[in-house]
Amino acid sequence: MDILFIIKGLSIGIAVSAPLGPIAVLCIQRTMNKGFMSGLVSGLGAATADIIYAIIAGFGITLIKDFLINNQMPIRIIGGLFLIFMGARIFFSNPAKQIRKLRTKGNRYFTDFVTSFLLTISNPITVLAFGALFAGFGTITENTITFNITILITSVFVGAIFWWISLIGIISIFRRKIRLRNLLWINRITGVLIVIFAISVFISAFFIKTIEVSG
Repeated sequence: MDILFIIKGLSIGIAVSAPLGPIAVLCIQRTMNKGFMSGLVSGLGAATADIIYAIIAGFGITLIKDFLINNQMPIRIIGGLFLIFMGARIFFSNPAKQIRKLRTKGNRYFTDFVTSFLLTISNPITVLAFGALFAGFGTITENTITFNITILITSVFVGAIFWWISLIGIISIFRRKIRLRNLLWINRITGVLIVIFAISVFISAFFIKTIEVSG
């Protein structure tokens, strides 16, 4: 087994997860409001969606890849609408009520996982990002055996999980110093940021379509 596949996979997993996008903002907000496990489960949902795209890109599953790319406009629009819903919900949420709800009913980690997963999977361009990273790192060629590709993709997942644990862990430490009034502003800022991300998703969807038609 080539150790370079593990190193490169870890690097790719971190590189894909690290950019501050709507998922990262959502995970930070959940960590602040609900605690470490809620943020971590949300990050795990994003990592799971990423690994699906990594499998499609790594093993060259052309049928699924072509479907995602050819239908990226409606997929992105659906993702954008979902982001607007999430952003508005967070903006108008009351942290005091959330805390009381957590104390009485507990946290719903499954919901945190699913929403984060769906938001991440709604960006089909991720499969192209993995394809570009695999090519840029020189990890997958026509001669690469299935075992090495499996090791690479597993390492990508581990790298993504490492990033989310690190990010959520740091945020969780600072969470103890945040007051309830500050959580309200965190929710509002998060809601606005997610809606801005949603608008950019809509714009990019139509922009990509325009390029395809003009080309």
